[in-house]
Amino acid sequence: MTGFRDFLTRFRPVASPGRAAPGGVPADRSAELHAELAPPLALLGQAEADARSVRECADTAAAARLREAEVLAEEIVADAREQARRARERAAERSLRAAEAEAAELLAEAEREAAAVRDRARSRTPALTERALASVLEDITAAREPATSPEAGS
Repeated sequence: MTGFRDFLTRFRPVASPGRAAPGGVPADRSAELHAELAPPLALLGQAEADARSVRECADTAAAARLREAEVLAEEIVADAREQARRARERAAERSLRAAEAEAAELLAEAEREAAAVRDRARSRTPALTERALASVLEDITAAREPATSPEAGS
């Protein structure tokens, strides 16, 4: 519905005063505007539909790429975990081998020291045995002498 102002604008002169023109019907501005803007606005509706379609396609593509990226990320993480597990196993093997080598070296050193102690004991045993025997014989002799001495009887 047109307002009073629009009604009055129909009677406004369109051109400068001059010679009289044949009478005509006043122009309907709203009809002219509607006729002028209807085709572009119809195209806008189509453009909106196209934009909506493009957005939906983009959303679908983005969702698909997101799913692919999630799957790829899971594969990468699983691969990294597997590599970490293998690296831990290799490190454990190296540590175990190093510990076994160190234990073997310590055992060999202990065996060498034990052999050296046995050799020293073998070499010292005769001398120590003779000293002990001499000490025992000396004690026995000392114990017999006082009983046989004349002073012990008086």
